[in-house]
Amino acid sequence: MLMIKSEIMDEAAMRRSLTRITHEIIERNRGTADLCIVGIRRRGAVLADMLAANIEKFEEVQVPVAYIDITMYRDDLTEIPAGIRKSGDSISFDITGKRVILVDDVIYTGRTARAAIEAVFSHGRPSSIQLAVLIDRGHRELPIRPDFVGKNIPTSKEEVVSVKVDEYDGSTGVCICADRKDA
Repeated sequence: MLMIKSEIMDEAAMRRSLTRITHEIIERNRGTADLCIVGIRRRGAVLADMLAANIEKFEEVQVPVAYIDITMYRDDLTEIPAGIRKSGDSISFDITGKRVILVDDVIYTGRTARAAIEAVFSHGRPSSIQLAVLIDRGHRELPIRPDFVGKNIPTSKEEVVSVKVDEYDGSTGVCICADRKDA
């Protein structure tokens, strides 16, 4: 059972970080032309919607938003478990030639990001893929680095970074948790 060790961000801090990330995305891409946002299911999808809403608010432009399920692209599955669908993706537009902003809640080893990049390429060939994460906790196992980071949080491998969003958790915030036996 996990026990909360410390709260890192409350809802207001999360919104401020996402606002800053939104401005950085717009600035780095010199606007929103050919931009689309792809959220990694589950919480990355919610954050993708928040970034898209911010872009609409700041630039008065609706950028296309889609969601991907990386289950089929994971490198730790030796066989596909029964009941797993072929794809939980919802990319309904052509990403070829687009600048894709890939969104996730936490980057840790880099394996989820690698799987997500592979999933994006299964839908077309974007001109670029940029990675936006709310939390970078370190401990990378692959040479992947996010382009946009809300907050860097050094953690031990035994700790768990928990991002909560209203849609799934009934509250919004980020905390570091530990197993009760480690606390």
